[in-house]
Amino acid sequence: MTVALSKTDIQSFNNDGVVVLRGVFKEWIDTLRQGADFHIDNPSESALIHKADSHQGQFLEDFCNWQRISEYQDFVLNSSLGAVAAELMQSKSAQFFHDHFLHKEASSGVPTPWHQDIPYYCMQGSQTVSFWLPLEARDADLSLRCAAGSHKLDKEIRPTSWSSNESFYEDDGLFMDIPDVEKSNFEIKQWAIEPGDVVAFDFRTLHGANANTKNSVSRTLSLRLVGDDVRYRQRPGRTSPSFPYINQTTGEHLREDWFPVIWPN
Repeated sequence: MTVALSKTDIQSFNNDGVVVLRGVFKEWIDTLRQGADFHIDNPSESALIHKADSHQGQFLEDFCNWQRISEYQDFVLNSSLGAVAAELMQSKSAQFFHDHFLHKEASSGVPTPWHQDIPYYCMQGSQTVSFWLPLEARDADLSLRCAAGSHKLDKEIRPTSWSSNESFYEDDGLFMDIPDVEKSNFEIKQWAIEPGDVVAFDFRTLHGANANTKNSVSRTLSLRLVGDDVRYRQRPGRTSPSFPYINQTTGEHLREDWFPVIWPN
C-alpha cells in the first residue's frame, strides 16, 4: 500500500515536531496484535517492568525485538513504514533504528514521564522520526502528549532513568534540565486514536503519556527510523537501548547490518 502524505502533514511535522496520521497502518493492526500477544507472553531478557504501589497492573516495556517476532519483522520490511518516514523526514532514505513495545495493564497507574528520546541514543542528526502506534483505540487523555516546537530547543534534555531519576551521563554542560512543560508556552498536542492511526514525532520532541487508570489494556508499538544526515555518536555512558558491541566511531553512518535501510527497498 502506498501512502501519500499531504503538504500539511509534512509542514506540521517540520514546524511542530509531531503530526497525527490517520489510518495509514490500519491494514497491519491484526498482524501487529498477534505479534504483541506473543511478545507479552515472551518478553526479552532486557524487558523492564514498572509497578505503582497503589495500583494492581504492571507496565512492561521492551526494546529491539523486531527480528525475533515475525509479525513485527513483516511490518518493518513490508509495510509503507519506510516510505512514510522518508517523506516526513524529507530524506532520500529511511534506516530502521529500533522498536519499543509498551504494554500497560488495566489500572497500571504508571505514567510515561516527559522526556526527549535523542539523548538516550548513540546517534546524532536532525532527520529522525518515531512512530507511536497504539494497537487499540485510545481516548485523548490516555494518548501520547507532545510539546509542539520542543524539537527546536538549543540543547538536548538531560536523560535520566525513569525508575530512579538518576542521570545517564555526567552533567558536563551538554544537556539542559527538562523545562516544566505544563507551565511552559509549548502547545500540548494530544489526539484520540483509532487502530491504524499513528503519531509521528521527531526524536527531539518532548513527549510523555498519562498512566493507564482505566479498566482496559493499553498496547503500543513504537518504531524509530533515521534519515540521510544521521551519524553514530559515542555517548559518555550507557545508552537506551544499549548496543555494547556496535564497534563504531563518532561520525560514521549507522551500520546497515544492524540497522537496515528499508527505504528505498
